Amino acid sequence: MFDRILVPTDGTPSSDCAVENSLELAARHDAEIHALYVVETDSAMGHYDLAVEREEEQGEAAVEAVERRATESGHDLTVTKAFRYGNPPEEILDYAADHDVDLIMMGTHGRSGFDRLLNAGSVAERVVREADVPVMVAGPEACRLPE
Repeated sequence: MFDRILVPTDGTPSSDCAVENSLELAARHDAEIHALYVVETDSAMGHYDLAVEREEEQGEAAVEAVERRATESGHDLTVTKAFRYGNPPEEILDYAADHDVDLIMMGTHGRSGFDRLLNAGSVAERVVREADVPVMVAGPEACRLPE
């Protein structure tokens, strides 16, 4: 059903849930994992070079963690690690299109109520609205797929 699963990651607990679920799905479907970190290049950031350098370090750790977890899973999984620079939702969608991804697996912080209204432009929400492929969203309580 799935050949290529894209898991955008930022190393946070919510994206860790998505990573865990994507590895399980990849094992079930003999699919490749594409671990993507997007370095946000917002022109409003102060100390641009330092901020980007820090983001690159976090991104390297995040995609390396996906590869390490894939190895530790005991399944023979192929992980492609990737970086993009720009607006995260746009870069995630572009990467999915460029690499013929079958599924995007994303983490979310699980906001609700007033907090969700304040953060209505979340990366996950925008990807869900605009993706041409299925998007599975793993909230903070969804760290395991049902058997």
